[in-house]
Amino acid sequence: MHPSDLVLKWPAPAARWTEAAPVGNGRLGAMVFGGAHRARIQINDSTVWSGTPGGPAAALAAVRAGGAGPQRLEEVRAALRSGDQDRAEALLMAFEGPYSQEYLPYADLHLTVAGGEDASYRGRTLDLDTAVAEEHFELGRTTVRRRVWADAVTGTLCTALDADGGTVDLSVGLSTPLREAHRSTTPDGLTLGIEIPVDGAPAHEPGVAEPLRYADGPLDGYDPFGALALALHTDGEVTGAHDGLHVTGASHVLLTLASSTSAGRHWRGEDAVDRATHLADARHTAARAAAQGADRLLKTHEADVRGLLGGTALRIGPRRSGTYDVVRDILGGDDELLTATVLFQFGRYLLATASRPRTGPPANLQGIWNADLRPAWSSNYTVNINTQMNYWGAEAAGLSACHEPLFDLLDHLATQGRHVARELYGARGWTAHHNTDMWGWALPVGMGHGNPSWAIWMMGGAWLSQHLWDHYDFTRDLGFLRERAWPLLSGCAEFLLDWLVDDGTGFLDTLPSTSPENLFLDGGTPRSLTRSSTMDMALIRTTFERTLETAERLGLDTPLTDEIRVALPRLRPLRVSAGGRLQEWAEDLPEADPRHRHLSHLIAVHPLGLVDPDTTPELAAAAGKVLDRRGPGAMGWSWAWKIALRARLRDAESARRLLLEAGRPLDGDPTADAPVDGSRWGGLLPNLFSAHPPFQIDGNYGFMAALTEMVLQSHTGTLDLLPALPAQWPDGQATDLRCRGGLAVDFTWSDGAPTTVTVRRLAGDAGEPVRIRHGDRETEVCLPVGGQVTLDAGLRPGGGPVPC
Repeated sequence: MHPSDLVLKWPAPAARWTEAAPVGNGRLGAMVFGGAHRARIQINDSTVWSGTPGGPAAALAAVRAGGAGPQRLEEVRAALRSGDQDRAEALLMAFEGPYSQEYLPYADLHLTVAGGEDASYRGRTLDLDTAVAEEHFELGRTTVRRRVWADAVTGTLCTALDADGGTVDLSVGLSTPLREAHRSTTPDGLTLGIEIPVDGAPAHEPGVAEPLRYADGPLDGYDPFGALALALHTDGEVTGAHDGLHVTGASHVLLTLASSTSAGRHWRGEDAVDRATHLADARHTAARAAAQGADRLLKTHEADVRGLLGGTALRIGPRRSGTYDVVRDILGGDDELLTATVLFQFGRYLLATASRPRTGPPANLQGIWNADLRPAWSSNYTVNINTQMNYWGAEAAGLSACHEPLFDLLDHLATQGRHVARELYGARGWTAHHNTDMWGWALPVGMGHGNPSWAIWMMGGAWLSQHLWDHYDFTRDLGFLRERAWPLLSGCAEFLLDWLVDDGTGFLDTLPSTSPENLFLDGGTPRSLTRSSTMDMALIRTTFERTLETAERLGLDTPLTDEIRVALPRLRPLRVSAGGRLQEWAEDLPEADPRHRHLSHLIAVHPLGLVDPDTTPELAAAAGKVLDRRGPGAMGWSWAWKIALRARLRDAESARRLLLEAGRPLDGDPTADAPVDGSRWGGLLPNLFSAHPPFQIDGNYGFMAALTEMVLQSHTGTLDLLPALPAQWPDGQATDLRCRGGLAVDFTWSDGAPTTVTVRRLAGDAGEPVRIRHGDRETEVCLPVGGQVTLDAGLRPGGGPVPC
């Protein structure tokens, strides 16, 4: 542990999953409970999902056979044009397929130390800068230290136990909540073969006779199988039994665990192999890691994690480094500055451990941590806000590499989405709706009875595609823009062009259209279907503009860009209601619930940046009135979005109040405040996971992004320092925050104003001016790639101006 590290501490072992400490390497995730006598490490593999590669295509064929398609779509549109909402909703039920698949728990590692029930427990920690969970306890005169980490270098989950002043006896076991198909034990380790369900029903679907359905063999050539192997290296004596391994007289024990799955090979585009090969691959990976020894594994792991996390840091107030008792100092403390500092780094830690290049699918609703066979909302990808929020802060917080798994998912999603666009809507390009999974599910879900307010939304691909542009805008990687972004972004734009209709209104409209999960009142009846919701128009406008800018930067001029130039002026503008609020729908419709948790129309403010206090002050004021009407809380992700929105509107005090609400412990009285839109009030769990409730990781990632927005913004093309800094946060320091244009920034502030600012150009155009602003002070400099400039408190460059 380095003196500069930020470390979380708990005095006792975890009694519940939400008290355990998360570790991960992007592929393997583990929840470390700790404990001197019996310790549990709950294990996930990011590729262990129910379902099969052929599932989305089979579901699409079934939906088409049920009558969904371009002709039915025209019937839906005719019903809406005539005002027959009931008929339109009934017709749309045919477009709903089954639900997307579930992210599943994989296994449990059980460690039992003889005599541990009489040990003196000294607490457990999680280092947010090295990704190592550690605990200490004393057995008589023997001091025991156990460390757990998920090593990306070797692709294994590692556990090292060291005894000082004596030896320990230890039992090691592996189990799985799924179907066990193979078990073998040798003195060197354990191996499990695990069958994975081919279908999983979400917990919110009642009355399902078989929630998890297994195949009796390969299904359409795909064998849903996982192999888990554990290797052991120790100076003690080892005996093997059916229930596991038994170690006696050990002063050092190293366990390394590796996984090989059919889904993992599919994700990576590799050929399928048989079960014996999976088992052999897992054994080989685990044994090769164990042969390196704990010291070498830890050294390379820490170097790897520090390299990924980089030098990016945010200190709000005087403290960052140190060891902090989670319950006493954060959940029960009164130091809001420390809480904000910890939430920023914890969000970075969770993204770096859940989402790494070339490891597996991106972070889902629970990152890569789940212990439930039927997790909330299937622990999948909800792409009408939640998946996007997971990655809002990736670029600015110095974790650009962690964005890559999301782009891999987009490749899978676009493949399925092209079939859906063509077969259901007669459109070019690709689309996605509000759910997906690792198989690239692109259909609407709902099983024919899902409310259109969430099931019928065709803009999932449009929102996800914005991450492609964001990655380019921060990194200025033209190769990425050409090879990865353009095919996906242009395909999305093709669909949007074909989705728009000309109904003689003077505008191009989306029909049907919804504002995700919200309803309006039509003669007192809650309804969801209309035309051209504000969210639709904001996403289409932004996609079109970014597609054109991408084409320009790549030197492309195509029929697609010609079509976009014709369509852009015909999109509906953003409008303000009679009550002075930004409208959620094309017409000024009353909301069924004015305090709804979703803020879909405010996507125009954050993250899209179409509305800004400088360039569109009237619309910015109208957006602020929407937030006033929506009210506070009430769950992690909604808090995070509201904080980011208030930051973009430069309402520092409101952003702070929301953060104080969000930082309260969930296990307080959840009825102490009136819930928003019928949802239970959220908060932080004992391990600092954010709760909807239940646990949903987007809140943690969203807090990281929102805190960044409070201290630094660059979406307007200007580096805006401390744009939403509360008066109660007078001092702090930001290091290596990233900005659009290929820039990095370090700055300190005192008494609410910057004292020193250093700007570095990492990539981009040396001739492009860099504008830096704080309040009414602004300066402009030009920097070559690799160059930097330091500004004083007046934003004056040291040594004089840097000419363009």
